[in-house]
Amino acid sequence: MPSNTKENGFETLIVNWLVNENGYEQGTNADYNQEYAIDEERLFRYLQSTQPRDLVELRILDTPAEKKKFLERLSRKLSDQGVIEILRKGFKYKNKTLEFYQVLPSKGNQRAQELYDENIFSVTRQLQYSKEYGRLALDLCIFLNGLPIITMELKNQFTLQNTADAVKQYKTDRDPAEKLFSFKRCIVHFAVDDNEIMMCTELKKDDSYFMPFNKGFEDGAGNPPNPNGIKTDYLWKDILTKSEFSKILENYVQIVADKDEDTGKTSYKQIFPRYHQLKAVTMLLDRAKKEGAGQRYLIQHSAGSGKSNSIAWLAHQLVTLQNGGRNIFDTVIVVTDRINLDKQIKNTIKQFTQVSSTVGWAKSASDLHTLLDEGKKIIITIVHKFQFILNDISTAYKNRTFAIIIDEAHSSQNGSLAAKMNIVISGNVYTDDDDFEDKINTIIEGKKMAQNASYFAFTATPKNKTLEMFGEIITDENGNPILNEDGTKKAKPHDVYTMKQAIEEKFILDVLKYYTPYQSYYHLIKTVNDDPLFDKKRANKILRSYVESDPHAIEEKAGIIVEHFYNNVRMKIKGKARAMVVTHQIQRAIEYYFAIKKELEERKSQYKPMIAFSGEARYNGETYTEAKINGFPSAKIEKEFRKDPYRILVVADKFQTGYDEPLLQTMYVDKKLFDIKAVQTLSRLNRCAPYKTDTFVLDFINNPADIQKSFERYYKTTVLSGETDANKLNDLIDNMEPMQVYSDDDVNTFVELYLNNADREQLDPIIDRCVELFKALEYDDKVEFKKSAKGFVRTYNFLSSILPYGSPDWEKLSIFLTLLVPKLPKVGDENDDYKKIIESVDLDSYRVVAQQTMSISLANEDAEVKPVPVQTDIGIPVPELDTLTHILESFHDVWGNCDWTDEDKIKRQIQEIAEEVKKDERYQNAMQFSDIQNARDESERATWEAILRNMSSGMELYTAYQGDTRSRRNQSFRDWLLDLIFNATYQKPSTPKSDAENVYSFDYEPPVSMVAEDPAPYGAKKED
Repeated sequence: MPSNTKENGFETLIVNWLVNENGYEQGTNADYNQEYAIDEERLFRYLQSTQPRDLVELRILDTPAEKKKFLERLSRKLSDQGVIEILRKGFKYKNKTLEFYQVLPSKGNQRAQELYDENIFSVTRQLQYSKEYGRLALDLCIFLNGLPIITMELKNQFTLQNTADAVKQYKTDRDPAEKLFSFKRCIVHFAVDDNEIMMCTELKKDDSYFMPFNKGFEDGAGNPPNPNGIKTDYLWKDILTKSEFSKILENYVQIVADKDEDTGKTSYKQIFPRYHQLKAVTMLLDRAKKEGAGQRYLIQHSAGSGKSNSIAWLAHQLVTLQNGGRNIFDTVIVVTDRINLDKQIKNTIKQFTQVSSTVGWAKSASDLHTLLDEGKKIIITIVHKFQFILNDISTAYKNRTFAIIIDEAHSSQNGSLAAKMNIVISGNVYTDDDDFEDKINTIIEGKKMAQNASYFAFTATPKNKTLEMFGEIITDENGNPILNEDGTKKAKPHDVYTMKQAIEEKFILDVLKYYTPYQSYYHLIKTVNDDPLFDKKRANKILRSYVESDPHAIEEKAGIIVEHFYNNVRMKIKGKARAMVVTHQIQRAIEYYFAIKKELEERKSQYKPMIAFSGEARYNGETYTEAKINGFPSAKIEKEFRKDPYRILVVADKFQTGYDEPLLQTMYVDKKLFDIKAVQTLSRLNRCAPYKTDTFVLDFINNPADIQKSFERYYKTTVLSGETDANKLNDLIDNMEPMQVYSDDDVNTFVELYLNNADREQLDPIIDRCVELFKALEYDDKVEFKKSAKGFVRTYNFLSSILPYGSPDWEKLSIFLTLLVPKLPKVGDENDDYKKIIESVDLDSYRVVAQQTMSISLANEDAEVKPVPVQTDIGIPVPELDTLTHILESFHDVWGNCDWTDEDKIKRQIQEIAEEVKKDERYQNAMQFSDIQNARDESERATWEAILRNMSSGMELYTAYQGDTRSRRNQSFRDWLLDLIFNATYQKPSTPKSDAENVYSFDYEPPVSMVAEDPAPYGAKKED
């Protein structure tokens, strides 16, 4: 007879293994009570075996009526409290508390082992669960002491069905109104085929949310080939063994209550661990038990993979971890930047033990002593206090053992938790610009890790320092380190759950799948012939604000945001989708907020924006906080954002990490993002939710190649795609036309002459006549016209590449106004420095070009990060400052064919910047006390700040740097300048260099043109 490859054959295989190998009993439909959804035969057999006296005293089995009363009360308790609670704590019936489960015994406890063996694990196939529809049958149901704990729908790919069909069956055919499928009556529902497994903890028809329960294959979705059986047999051969499932029941599964403080309504969520969580926590517990204190472990788990639960489960079990009858750790310390992790851990712990005597929050260094003296087993603290805890562990509590769990950085929700904090340990200094992971590394680097403590580091984005400090040495099959050619060793995380796997499993969404980048171009020029004197510091601030926060650009971008939100976002996730606008500073965030608010109001929209930033800021003469603008306390931002009418959240350095809002679907980015910051910020979108099928990123500032590079280090395969947006310009035209500065005939005539290469003598009279009409306007009309004209030019340049249609009238008007506006006289108070400066400069052009929506693909390979550089030149000759003159002499050879206004002036400015950078105190400290990489970072910071300080007299250099001009070979001017400054100023600590050392050389092919050059006439071609 051939093999049975049908679904019932698959079912038989699982049942036979559970019964013959795992010690399960096989139940029948005759044992099952459909009215109460229990295996009545095994329930009472278990109670009679473990609590016979109580059964007699309670008279439960005396009459059918007494039995019915008991079963009705048990059924109500199962519905109200859930099967998890009943199994763990039993329930009180009359004057007795009946137990429904015997816990796993500790090693060597014979009596506890005997009690545990009384538990009855059973499986019933083709369970006819419905009293009303008697022929409906579930493939498999697993019971523990008569109470249903797991259901399974099985599918078989040999018969062209898979887990998707099983999930559909749960959603369409398994009615949650049936007791068996109602919330909390079962622990988990599995959809299983011979390739993959999905799970759900609450059936809600089409709203049921199924998650993968797979091992992963090649760092992606699915399961690896199994040479000894079916790919998914780990479910019944491992997870569903009596001992393993008992561990899950006792230490992982839980029901979490979330009470809404406003409505008083409590919602409940049942949690079952995913496979990678079980695997990681189990591995850490096994190794900690075997290896004892004094070890280091690194877990690289993708953002959105449930690290908080993993940390909570690990903390709870480390407290009771024993070897030889003794606790391995006296205290568990959780270090985090997330205040809300305290609540999450408490919610987890209270499922298993008394919270008040177990968990404490160390708000200050002195709290540590108090909590330890009180016997708290789990202490939660933030990174600020970690240095003091290390000191105490090494000294006052050196005879105790500690487990230190380190959560990755999630600080932006509460602003900068480490503002202006410089902690010096063994010469290592970190700044408040460093992220949480770097701060932890810096603190620990300067102090030998305490041998009475083990470290468990969780991160989605491990850096080189993290890998070197907490990672595991890569070894061969014999346990010998695999050495590089130079004899050094490689390190890796102890456990990995990649973003690739999370995305392919659809547990998180691919945030790079729909990504629309914009390229902005602008050039700030001096519009007056003379050089008026201004206060340098004030002028720098004004110019910087003008360049970075041009209100017209923000208004138009706000228009694009609102238009895109209305057309593409608001109806996502069944009309619940939210969007975030990421800005680089508070001032910009406030401007965006009011611009978006105005756009929504003009649409008579029912939606509103909200804003998030730390501290307070002045805007238009008024001091604002986020609470003042929003109209409610800061603590309510997350909660209010989930409610209408709030749909768009504008942020400045807040909510960019650690913010988990599944309804967040789209992100509008107007902030430069690098490396980990890019991954963390964009990953705010990746949380899954019912009916959330995709995300969208509209990026005004970043280069897709930079985003790709940022993700490739921590990701393992990513994809990007495109879209366009539209906006109207007629409102600006309506503002200008009534003032009659120009006519349609003026525009048409001028543009026709211009495009036909007419002489200036033909063009200037038309422009000059319009200028005289402008001069005759009232002051307010002058301001309004000039503002509208500039706005139109900027707006049209901004939108012309992304509009799905063309407009000849707009194009002609843009050409005309581009040449009219520079000839219009300035307006305003001549004694007002601010107005003088603004009127003396202008944005020569402002244009944002939308690329096609793209899908960014990342390399499907492990990323290698280089080790932390030591204090050496690493083969790069570093010249003295006095060699900079020679370098500048070659400046013309490098950049000579660029249309610099004054090439000698550019050389002098670079020389001056180098002098300023060399004197920078933070740069000097980094050269003396840190490694070359930190020194390089400080050099680049100081260079940028020097460019900004000198912007009023060095606009051409600023524009070339900020625009990151590229050569034909794509070499970057910005990179060239940063290399030049660093190599001209860097000095190894206490090792002065001689004049004879090598000069740094550059191989740069100059570009055909620079952003800083004078623009060619509209429509004209540049000469080669």
